[in-house]
This record gives sequence, C-alpha cells and structure tokens, in this order.
Amino acid sequence: MGTTQLDTVPEPKYWHLRTVLSEALDSEFSVGEILPNERDLAARFGVARATLRQALEQLELEGRLQRRRGVGTTVAPPRMGVAVGSEQHAWPGATGDAWQPVDCTVAVPPTAAADILETGPEEQVHTVRRSRVTHGQPVAAELLYLPVSSVPDLSAIDAPSGAARARAVLRELQRLVLEGRDSAVELGSARADDAKELDRLPGAPVLVVTTRFYAEGRTAAASIATYRADTCRLTFGDTGGVEIHHDPERRAS
Repeated sequence: MGTTQLDTVPEPKYWHLRTVLSEALDSEFSVGEILPNERDLAARFGVARATLRQALEQLELEGRLQRRRGVGTTVAPPRMGVAVGSEQHAWPGATGDAWQPVDCTVAVPPTAAADILETGPEEQVHTVRRSRVTHGQPVAAELLYLPVSSVPDLSAIDAPSGAARARAVLRELQRLVLEGRDSAVELGSARADDAKELDRLPGAPVLVVTTRFYAEGRTAAASIATYRADTCRLTFGDTGGVEIHHDPERRAS
C-alpha cells in the first residue's frame, strides 16, 4: 500500500482515501486479515485520524470491512444473499421459515410498533424475539409484535416464556388467514441489544426491514428485522414492488 498525495485531489480527502484503501483491500489483503492500527494507517497516508475513520466507516458501510470486538478491523467476506419475503402467503414460523425463535414476552411495545399495530398507548402485545443464522454466523435479529387479539387462545398453553412460548404464539398465529403483507427497508445503526446479538459494535450499519401482516382487515402482526448491512445482500421475491418514501421524519427503529 503506497503513499498517496491527497492534498491536490478535489474530492473530499476521506473519499479519496476510501478509494485507495478499497483498491488495497483487493490487491494486498485477504478475507479476515486484520488491518494495521489507525495510527499507522494515518501516518502512512499523511491524514488526520478523523479522516481515516471516515474512510474506514464508509468501507464498513459498504461491507468491505468489519469491526470485531477484541480483534480490530478486518477484511469482510463477500456479502451473502438473504431472501426476504419470498413467500407472500405464509405467516412467520411457517414450514421452511429460516428464523429461529428465542423468546417471547408480553409488554407494551415501542411507539413505532404500536403505531403500526394501531394499539392503545398502554396496550400490551406479545413480542416474539427471533434470530437468523447463515453459514454459521448471525445475520439478523427480529422482534415480531402481535396484538392479543391475533392469538386469543394462548391462555391454555403451558409455556410461560422462552423459545417454547414463542413457538406456541407462532402456531396460534397460523390459525388466521393471511390476507397480505408489505415491507419497507431502511438503513439504520445497530442499537446495543441488536449489536450484541449480531456480534457487531453499537452503531454498526444495519438494514431494518419492517413488515406488516394483514388478516381480518387489520394489521395482525408487525415484524421489525435488523440485518447486518456489512454481510447481507437482501433479495426479494418477484411478486413484491419497491416503494420509495420521501418523508424525512420517518426513521428506522
């Protein structure tokens, strides 16, 4: 990786540095290899560490680098394709679902989820937590919110919590006739709990997929799934369209 004169380049220094680093990743580094520390890289390219961090953060966002706890910054493997919403007429938990149930609780949901479900401000809902693993590594975490009215027969199920309770909730959900679903994708940053589950650092780039499931003329369930943006390339079934929103107040939750 040779020294490059950056002062005469009209584009932002961090962006030019990002290009130089990207080329070096292709020619000089292998997947999983640890990059030199920030001080050495900044000295080599004659830039401030703040500029270097901007370039590294951009490459992480693009999936070229990974920050790993206790290891440092490593070269990321190629993105893997992860199917999203390829089966339009199946509830979460149906046969062939790649998600694994982790836990289930009953609590008042976050405001964003309550708005989707159109539940009251203090109304409790079932919250199913699920995870997704591909090629031996965690790639996504999901919170699935269900109003009590979507699974009314749970009182007879002897599974107060944990994965067993989650599976029971999903089985009861299958009793409803799914009328449709829609999804939206947004870029976000990993919250502390998602970061821990996905083995990322808080603030790491993620793709947030919000899905509404409709039954009996209402929103019967809402899923907020957080995918690792550094490793995932989301693929959708051929029955879904892409909807573009121009609302600056909408944010991933």
